[in-house]
Amino acid sequence: MPLPQKPRILLAQEQDAEPSSPAFLRVQRVMLRASFPDGERSEPFSYDIVLRDRLDAVVIAAHFRDERGVRNVYLRSCVRPPVALRNRNTSPIPERDDLGNLWELPAGLVEVDEQSPEGLLLCATRELHEELGFEVDPRSLLPLGPSSFPAPGMVGERHFFFHVVVDPSRRVTPTEDGSVLERKATIAALPLDEALALARQGLLEDEKTELALRRLAELST
Repeated sequence: MPLPQKPRILLAQEQDAEPSSPAFLRVQRVMLRASFPDGERSEPFSYDIVLRDRLDAVVIAAHFRDERGVRNVYLRSCVRPPVALRNRNTSPIPERDDLGNLWELPAGLVEVDEQSPEGLLLCATRELHEELGFEVDPRSLLPLGPSSFPAPGMVGERHFFFHVVVDPSRRVTPTEDGSVLERKATIAALPLDEALALARQGLLEDEKTELALRRLAELST
């Protein structure tokens, strides 16, 4: 089952535009010194760390079994500006024409008041409704392996993984979160093994999505 065509959302950089709101990300330069097990201490060195108020994120695999008993999983198209604006001239590989337009599992940032085990479930419930259009009981969300650090050399963000069985007939139009980058997304359901095959072919380039799909497949065996 091939995935549907992703919407071709193009980004144009407004050179003269000034942001009207505080920066979402902040870079903190710190001075560090390493102490080694043998007692040696390093010379001081500087290190840049990316900070944000809402640091962590949830990732949700919503799945169901079709009439053949095959497990299917929902994916959502998403445009990612850092990837879309990647310099093609310095890339070590040829880039596709739809660079920056990805297929992903629904995911979202944990709000400040959701920074607890219970809050993570509420966050995942909200993101599932906003991005896929499913309303579920937070208690129906199950952990999908331990949390992980997606970019530990740059940011201390943790990803918290969940999975939930959904009823396709109960899906409604997603509410989205009001941001430009969530508009007009395409939602698709496909067999889990086909999604993993696409990941192996390099057609699902979002790392957290592939990790969650592999974990979901382990539960299915």
